[in-house]
Parts: sequence; structure tokens; C-alpha cells
Amino acid sequence: MFNLSSGTTMWQLLGWVMVFAGLILMNEIARRTKVGGGICFFAIPAGLTVYFISIYIGAARGAEWALNNQTYVHMNSWFHYAKLYAALAGCIGFMVLKYKWGKLGKSHGFKVFPFVIVAINILIAVVSDFESVIRAGDVMGGWWKSSEGVWLYGGWWNILNGIAGLINIVCMTGWWGIYSSKDEKDMLWPDMIWYYILAYDIWNFQYTYLNLPTHAWYCGFALLLAPTVANALWNKGGWIQNRANTLAMWCMFAQVFPLFQDGSRFTTVSSVYGNAGAAAALGEAMPTVANPTAQGIISVISIVVNIAVFAVILRRAKLQKKNPYTNEIFTDQKDFKEAMARAK
Repeated sequence: MFNLSSGTTMWQLLGWVMVFAGLILMNEIARRTKVGGGICFFAIPAGLTVYFISIYIGAARGAEWALNNQTYVHMNSWFHYAKLYAALAGCIGFMVLKYKWGKLGKSHGFKVFPFVIVAINILIAVVSDFESVIRAGDVMGGWWKSSEGVWLYGGWWNILNGIAGLINIVCMTGWWGIYSSKDEKDMLWPDMIWYYILAYDIWNFQYTYLNLPTHAWYCGFALLLAPTVANALWNKGGWIQNRANTLAMWCMFAQVFPLFQDGSRFTTVSSVYGNAGAAAALGEAMPTVANPTAQGIISVISIVVNIAVFAVILRRAKLQKKNPYTNEIFTDQKDFKEAMARAK
């Protein structure tokens, strides 16, 4: 699935461990106190926003320092900025809910915010998946070069995974079942148990694998595993908060230091480029070899799993005679009970 080069394998593995451990650590800093959350989701993003605007103003004026800036050259896609600020919106909204800030935080209607912001984040990725097929110009597979200079191989696998993403949105249940933990460290969504987490992780991993093939080792594998491990071991019910926190912090890091993934000994690319690896992914000429086997297999798994989870939801909703979106339907599950035991 990934091109782990013999000369740099240990560096690639070390890079993965550093990213995984770093995300776990930063999530704990952000979730445990208001100060930690304020630094991570207000102070740092404010500084970075000024930095981003300065770069683009400088580039518009022809300044060399801006035109050659890593962020401007390697992270100029609409997707990266949309994902960063959508994730930040989620983190801030989740803080409003868990700390019950103002009338908004105490409003029952605002409890639907987590569903809305997650759906928006998924739709951003779905649009990007469909864009890849269009840009490739061939449903059976074709190379196209992104604005960041990376060769992508779009095809029917993007269509399948895009549809899986749309299904994943309707797999979110109990939209108003949002709680604050007793210690106020977490916003909890108890009905979002392992069924949904599995479907989301497979879909989102495949999104990164298809559309961010030079980043998926980190933003697909490590980034998705960090919140899932936290939810499984010590933060039951807090998966969506973990996910938003780690996603926002990863996006900020990647936006400022893109060469960690694209131009260092830590660079790891997917197997679609064959043995040519990163040289083909980031080269000037179109790659001469395409190996989309893994792309196709994972997309099939992605849509099958999401359809299966949706079928489980429909069956449970019918048996319980409940609307799965206005009501919680996994109340008999161990994950739900453990999450509710933490709820205020």
C-alpha cells in the first residue's frame, strides 16, 4: 500500500511514530483545559491566518520570499484551507458545547452543530474525490497534476469512495444526543459508536490515499488512528472531538511545514507510483507506470462497509420504531453505556 524505501524505511517509520504520538499529546493538551484549547484553536490559528494572508499579499506583489514560500508552493489548494478552517470551526463549536458558553452553548438546538460541521467536512472531501475523476478525464483511470505539483491517478475508485462519503453522512445517528462530560474535558456523542468510527476511518483513509498520496501515510494512517485509539482506551464517547482536534492541529502543521511530507527523508507515498515512488509523484513528467490495485480494492471495501453500517442503522431504527437522527439507537451497546457513564 505504501512505498517504504529500503534506504529510508526507518526514517519513515520514525516519522509515523512522531506524528501519531504528537497528535495524541496535542489532543490531550487541547481537551483538558480551557487554556490549552484557547492556545490551540484561537491563538495559534489567529497567528497563522495573519501569516497566510501575508504570504498571498506578498506573492501578489511579486515578492520572492512569498513566491518561494513552502506554504505558497506546496499547499495552495482550496482543499487544504477549507479543511483547516472547517476543522477549526468544529473544534471551537465543540468547546462551546462542552463548556456551555453563552446562550448558544446552552441551547438544545445547537446540539445539532456537530452533525452539521462533520457533514460539511465530509462533503469537502467528496467534492475533491469527484474533482479527481473529472480532472483525470477517464473513469478507468488517468493521471493529472494538482496545483501543488503532485501527480494523482483518478478513476472509478474516486466515484465509489465519493458515494461512500455521502452514505457516511447519513450513518451519523442521534444528532441531538450531545453531552458534556462530568469533568468538562470532553464533548460526548455516545451514539457515535464503533460502527460509525470504522465506516468513517475506512472512507477517510481512502480519501487521503486517493487524493493526498504523498501525505496519506501521515494524514490518513497516523491521523485517523490517533483519535480512534484515544476513544477506545481512555476517552469513550469523545471520538468526534478527538478527531476534530487532531485534524485541525495536523492541518496547521502541514500547512506551515509541507516539506516534512513532500521533500524529506520522512516522505512516504502510496503504491500507485510503483517502484518509482516519490520521484514519480513529484516529478515534472507524467508517471509512466500506474498501479491502482490498492486504490480499487480499498474503495470497494469503503463503500461496502458504509452500506453495511447504514443497513444496520435502518434495521435498528425499524426494530426500535425510532427516527435514528432525532433519537439515539445504540443505547444497548457497551460503547454507548460507557460514554453515558461519563456524561454530566
